[in-house]
Amino acid sequence: MGQVQRGLGPLDLVQVGKPVPALHQVPQRGGVGAALKKERIGLVDIWLRHVQDVHAKHAGNVDRLPPEERHDRLCELNVLEQVINVCQTYVVQDAWRREQSLTVHGWIYGLEDGLMHDLGITVDPRLIEAGNFFEGKVVGVGDGVLRHPEYWSKLRDPFTPSWGEAYAAIASRMIAAVADARDAARGHEALLVSHQLPVWTARSRLEGRRLWHDPRKRQCALASLTSLTFDDDRLVAITYTEPSADLVRAAGKSASQAKGA
Repeated sequence: MGQVQRGLGPLDLVQVGKPVPALHQVPQRGGVGAALKKERIGLVDIWLRHVQDVHAKHAGNVDRLPPEERHDRLCELNVLEQVINVCQTYVVQDAWRREQSLTVHGWIYGLEDGLMHDLGITVDPRLIEAGNFFEGKVVGVGDGVLRHPEYWSKLRDPFTPSWGEAYAAIASRMIAAVADARDAARGHEALLVSHQLPVWTARSRLEGRRLWHDPRKRQCALASLTSLTFDDDRLVAITYTEPSADLVRAAGKSASQAKGA
C-alpha cells in the first residue's frame, strides 16, 4: 500500500506486462504522521500497520532526522520495503525464472511539485539467485540423495551444472548488469545487491578462473562487498571486504546461544 500525505507518498508497483505504479490515498493527513506517532485513527490502522513496522525497522534512520523531515523519509523507506516485498512474491520470482522481462522500480510522487521521483531503487532480474532443481530440498554429501532415482539425472554433471542454471549463463547476466550499472553511474559509485553464487561466479569469470567450484571455498560471506573498479570501461581492480563481519559473527553467536538455551 502507499500513502499520499503532505510532501511525498509511496507507490505500489503492480505487474501487468510492464511495471505499473498504483497510487492509493489515505484520507486527510493522518496516515504516515499517525504511524510516526503510533496513533490510532480508525479503520485505516489496518493498512498503516505495515508503515509502523517500517518505522520500527528503520527507527535509527528516521528518528535522528529533524521532525519536519521524518515524514518524507518514512515514505521513502516504505517504498523501499514495498519494492522488496513485491520482488519476493511468487508471481515475480516465477516470472524471472521464466526469464520474463520484468523490472521493479521504486518511485515516489511529490504532492508539492506534482512530479514522480525515482528513488534509484531498481530490481534487476539479472541479479537474482540462480535457479536450482534442489531448491527447498535437503541435499548434501552422505544424506542418502543417491537413493532417489529421480535425482540422478540432475547430479550427472557438476561442471555445468545439471541441477540448475549454467554457470556461464549466470556469469554473463551478472556481468551485463554490472556493465549497465557502470554506464548509468559514470563518475559515481553504484551498489548492486545479489547472492553468493552469482557474485562469486561473475568474479571468477572476470578473474579468469573456472566457473565450477566448491561452494565452501567461495570468498563471498554474508553482507560482504566485492568491489569492481573501472577506469572508463577497463576493469582495473577487484577487491573484497567484509565490513559487517563482527556484526555477522555476533548475530551467529547469539543465535547459537538461543538455540542451545
